[in-house]
Amino acid sequence: MKNPFGRPFSELPLTGYLRLRDIIKPHGPIPVSRSTWYQGIKDGRFPRPVMLGPRLPAWRVSDIRNFIENGVGPND
Repeated sequence: MKNPFGRPFSELPLTGYLRLRDIIKPHGPIPVSRSTWYQGIKDGRFPRPVMLGPRLPAWRVSDIRNFIENGVGPND
């Protein structure tokens, strides 16, 4: 299955967590900048991260897959 952003889902792991560099451009499946991503989190358009450490945000693969498939975050 191909996602709306042009990258195949097979490039995402099935479970676990993703760092920001694995989600947004140039290597990730979502073509937005870092500042756009964080503004989208603030506005509720993008999934919120979970903190794996004091300065280590990550996103659940399931949240990112859901966002790509449905265009919604987990809080919608």
